[in-house]
Amino acid sequence: MTSAGHRAQAPDDAGTGAGAGAGAVRRLAPSARRFLARRRGVLVRLALWSLAESGQAFLVGYGVARSVDDGFLAGDPRRGLLWLAVAVAAVLTGAPVVRGVFAQLAGLTEPLRDALVRRAVDRSLVRVAAGGSGGPDRAAVSRLTNQVEIARDSFAGLVLTLRSFVFTAAGALLGLLSLHPALLVVVMPPLAAGLALFLVTLRPMAAAQRRALAADEALGDHAARARAALRDLTACGTGPAAERRGADLVADAAAAARTLAGWAAVRTAALGVAGHLPVLALLVAVGWLRGRGVSAGALLGAFTYLVQSLLPALHTLMTALGAAGARLLVVLDRIVGPPPDPTDAPVATASRADTADGHGRVHCHGTGGRSPDGASPAQHGAAPVPALELRSVTLSYGARAEPVLDSLDLSVAAGEHLAVVGPSGIGKSTLTRLAAGTLAPSGGEVRVAGSPVAGRTAPELAALRVLVPQEAYVFSGTVADNLAYLRPDAGREELDAAVRAFGLRPLVERLGGLDAPVRPVELSPGERQLIALVRAHLSPAPLLLLDEATCHLDPASEARAEEVLAARPGTLLVVAHRLSSAVRADRTLVLDGVRAVCGTHDELLGRSPLYRDLTGHWCARPSRRP
Repeated sequence: MTSAGHRAQAPDDAGTGAGAGAGAVRRLAPSARRFLARRRGVLVRLALWSLAESGQAFLVGYGVARSVDDGFLAGDPRRGLLWLAVAVAAVLTGAPVVRGVFAQLAGLTEPLRDALVRRAVDRSLVRVAAGGSGGPDRAAVSRLTNQVEIARDSFAGLVLTLRSFVFTAAGALLGLLSLHPALLVVVMPPLAAGLALFLVTLRPMAAAQRRALAADEALGDHAARARAALRDLTACGTGPAAERRGADLVADAAAAARTLAGWAAVRTAALGVAGHLPVLALLVAVGWLRGRGVSAGALLGAFTYLVQSLLPALHTLMTALGAAGARLLVVLDRIVGPPPDPTDAPVATASRADTADGHGRVHCHGTGGRSPDGASPAQHGAAPVPALELRSVTLSYGARAEPVLDSLDLSVAAGEHLAVVGPSGIGKSTLTRLAAGTLAPSGGEVRVAGSPVAGRTAPELAALRVLVPQEAYVFSGTVADNLAYLRPDAGREELDAAVRAFGLRPLVERLGGLDAPVRPVELSPGERQLIALVRAHLSPAPLLLLDEATCHLDPASEARAEEVLAARPGTLLVVAHRLSSAVRADRTLVLDGVRAVCGTHDELLGRSPLYRDLTGHWCARPSRRP
């Protein structure tokens, strides 16, 4: 019942403000410098290929300008065609340049991905080795898959676009200067204004991207927890609370997405200023430029530089920095940066330091209950023999596996009604199998009625206990055969009384009476469970173990069945499907994965935060059995 009592918190969002971007840059800068310093050879080769791209950008615009001024307008078509051929050749050299750039790019991106994977794995292993209280690091899956790939792709895109913009812009601006300095006077102001506006958005956009990623992780963590504990949420009545928490996380994610979209709109405006105003300014200033000696070929070359080289590179840069840059900064900070404070992690279990001896041990001894004949132990004048006793029992499914139960001491008095609650997969069913003798412990001893269960034959165990699992077994035969299977000598009056007590009369009449045949496939899961419960009730075994054996019954039928079983001479241990089962019991054992707490309902409200939280969410609280 983990998720019923605990809410997944958003991952550490140490950067929801604009200052987080600067903080992330400061945290990442040393690692980035070391990473790049170890790859100077790759950077040098990448720069050499990029210089070729600068020359290409310079020759395209310059060749167009010279072809007009020195060729076609000067009456020399041959020279004009020759300069155009130079421009075309510069364009064609782009293919081998791009190929060379990508060949060097792999020398940066692949080592980055490997380093991030190692860092993410190490971080998760350190958390597990430290015994973190937050349970499995569900965000590690996102870091190892989605976030590492985001970082790799974003880094590759940034390297390509930054390199392309720097060297292409250098070639284009050098070309504009060589054509006429006045061209720079017209082109640079709107270009710089758009670029400045764009740079202003980087820090808040990184913060918005950080919040969006944090919201996504929190929503994914909550969904994983809720999906794993779906049955517990239903049983404890905490589904609406989990649903509200999910709705809040969805709302947070939507708000983060809206904020991100708002800054993306500002970025788009900056792109419009830097990407379109230079061309408009150049058109408007044609008369002014002509008056200062700018030739027609120079004007055409300037337009070529803008449209062919400078503005596409700027557009790509802004798009990459605005999206990939922000994502890269946030993702790297989440993978490489300091881990979240363990105290802020979602708490699903108690710390081992909170247990009685630091090893998950609990001393849970019954103090009351009835003996099989209905008398109290004191009336017999002898030390009572526990109906069920676990002595330092440990169970692990594998030599190196984490123990499901660790050094558990449990004593259940004869005639006692004990409920067991805890998250799914925490060891409740394992406990019933150990008590039934169908599973041997890795360490410790299990005793039923004072005798070890180890080494006993099946008939001997059957005389001591009955285990009713969640999936009830009904065989083909008559109704009476199924009900009296564990007690063949049961009379018709006893069968009728048991049928009435469990409210099974309508089903028996529908089937045609006690002597009518049963077809198991025609019974619902709840009807099969009722038949199995009546069968267990009639058994002479003094210990009755119910492993969520009422999970398919409605609350009223479950309460009726448990009250009848509790009134039966003997001891009842119930793995609770609903918390109301714990309220009806004499005592309850709470397992949370690390710490076990045993006590009455009132005692547990003061001693067990998990039980108290679950009880606070449970609306239908039936009266306890006297």
